[in-house]
Amino acid sequence: MRHVYVISLFLILLPTRLLGAPEFVADKDSGLRRDAPVSLKEAVREITDGDTLVLDNGTVVRLVGIQAPKLPLGRPGFKPWPLAEEAHKALQEITRGRAVQMRFGGARQDRHRRTLAHLYRQPDGLWIQGEMLRLGMARVYTFSDNRALVTEMLALEGEARAARRGIWELPYYSVRSPAELNGLIDSFQIVQGKVLKFAKISDYIFLNFGADYKTDFTAVIERRDWARFKAAGIDPRSYEGRIIRVRGWLDNWNGPMLRVSHPEQIEVLE
Repeated sequence: MRHVYVISLFLILLPTRLLGAPEFVADKDSGLRRDAPVSLKEAVREITDGDTLVLDNGTVVRLVGIQAPKLPLGRPGFKPWPLAEEAHKALQEITRGRAVQMRFGGARQDRHRRTLAHLYRQPDGLWIQGEMLRLGMARVYTFSDNRALVTEMLALEGEARAARRGIWELPYYSVRSPAELNGLIDSFQIVQGKVLKFAKISDYIFLNFGADYKTDFTAVIERRDWARFKAAGIDPRSYEGRIIRVRGWLDNWNGPMLRVSHPEQIEVLE
């Protein structure tokens, strides 16, 4: 029991600051709890790209919650996204020669067997995800099983976007209107507009942004995901008539469509 007490005390005394380790509480906003497991300190061995790195013990860590511009990484024919090299270098500068600790707020491994974690630089406690967002070298990118610290991440992304730092200076990463999505299918986009109509049909909720549901942009929530909105106290019907910002990968289903699996993909602006 003495060892448990010492570890718990250590977690509580982790440094806290805006871009360092937040003060973790057991609530739905952070998703990271005081009793969530923390890794031992490990040095960073290699930076793969702007959101992936390798620790000295061989662990490959994907910085959960963010998406940096992508490099080809051995994919023939893949064209690197603008500022991919700059994001890579930014992560190198933040972590080079430093030890880090991992914290978890959801699924701990992706389908590529990479560890999904929030990283904190030692000994100053700098939150790596937060710093990449603040620098404008990444966007917020969450999943239904990994939504910790979204409020904090969106605030930092918004700060960088307002200042036109990094990727936010380039049209490639612009927040799109529903009318600007032609030719962007199968790409990650942030779309902002007014929900003209809510519709619930069979196993789907449709948030229609245009008058013609057969051609205009629509955000879709499947039945299997409705419970997450209910748990968050959100009735998707309340989005009707409001200006929202929604993010995710664009698909084509009666025009551009974005599938929403969790409430954190939607920001209500009005």
